[in-house]
Amino acid sequence: MKDAGEPIKGAHAMAVSRFLQDRRANVGIIFALSIVPVFGLAGAAVDYSRASAARTEMQAAADATALMIAKGAATNPNLQSTGDQFFRAQLKQPTALANLAVTSTYSQQGSNYLVNVSATANVKTEMLSVFNGPPTLNLATSAQVTWGNMKLRVALVLDNTGSMLQGSPTNKITALKSAAHQLLSQLQAAAAQPGDVQVAIVPFTTDVNVDPTNVNASWIDWSDWNSNNQNCTTHNNVQTCTPKPHSAWNGCVMDRGTSTAPTNATAPDVMNTTPVPGTPSTQFAAHQASPCPAAMMPLSYDWTALNNRIDAMAAGGNTNQTIGLALGWQALSQGNPFNATALPSFTQQVIILLTDGLNTHNRWTATASKIDARTADVCSNIKSAHIQVYTVLVMSGDSQILQDCATDPSMYFALTTPGQIVTTFNTIGTSLAQLRIAR
Repeated sequence: MKDAGEPIKGAHAMAVSRFLQDRRANVGIIFALSIVPVFGLAGAAVDYSRASAARTEMQAAADATALMIAKGAATNPNLQSTGDQFFRAQLKQPTALANLAVTSTYSQQGSNYLVNVSATANVKTEMLSVFNGPPTLNLATSAQVTWGNMKLRVALVLDNTGSMLQGSPTNKITALKSAAHQLLSQLQAAAAQPGDVQVAIVPFTTDVNVDPTNVNASWIDWSDWNSNNQNCTTHNNVQTCTPKPHSAWNGCVMDRGTSTAPTNATAPDVMNTTPVPGTPSTQFAAHQASPCPAAMMPLSYDWTALNNRIDAMAAGGNTNQTIGLALGWQALSQGNPFNATALPSFTQQVIILLTDGLNTHNRWTATASKIDARTADVCSNIKSAHIQVYTVLVMSGDSQILQDCATDPSMYFALTTPGQIVTTFNTIGTSLAQLRIAR
């Protein structure tokens, strides 16, 4: 006999089975179960995004603060408070950072000077804390400024042509002297140790004066001199000529090379190759130029002598930018003629060219376009040697040659008054001595 309860038990089992197999409305259940972690992840993303933005702002503030306080760090007795105040002033929402602490320090390591700025803070979490996460996120940042570790070698290639006498109330040559003195002061101040910054001065016209004391140097070619500077006497209707003594030379030299040089982008006149004794095309051609500019000065950190050489400059003659640039490059180069010492590590080489006009004469021609081609070649070669080039044009409109010669468009200056020479050289000097963020 069957148990009367069996049909009921079977019905219950079937109902339970159908319930377990029924998938209708499961989406709602799953969504209800997953909504909590979804909101938690979204909230965490918002909190971490806010923290990341705050840290980016802190880093920018640290960088700006380090640069600012480094300018007077050595003599600032309130370095810590100065850094704290400036840092906070850089923040757009300083109240968003809790427990902000800013530390500024100044130190010296060998010949290098360092300013370190570090900052820590907390950002309150809006969502993470609701889901049992951290109530705050900790932030930290730092910046370091170093100076005195970068060495500089600078060649000042300065136009001394007759048109530099133009300008009112101050003419261009006078303004150039003032600007050059100021630049030398900036560069001297940028040297952490004697010799860290060295400067060469290259006044130029059609020629460059390499100093008549080099009269016996092996890198001087006397061929042109012997042909064009002669003492002649006539006896019995017979003229006899002999070259003037080399001791009469005033120190000026012309472009290197031969008459075919203007067709060659690697000719000696646009390169810094070492002169070869007995090979005239590689030597510097002695020339009795009149007027002859003030003698150039090879690399030196004798600041008194450098300033005296600036004072010796005088205006006269025509313009040949090529030879000025070529001799400026030679002044930075090892070997003859000027024998710069081996380049130390972390040394930046720079040429600053100032001219007030376009090319008019070189050794071979008075055709500006041909001389411009030589200037373009020497500029390209200099920059290929990883030497930075600044170009300054004074009161002569514009020059595509000089724009192209500059390492960067921001390093080309077209000036309209002599007075702007001073401000421009100050800008360049500030750039050369500028502090840099090291970390």
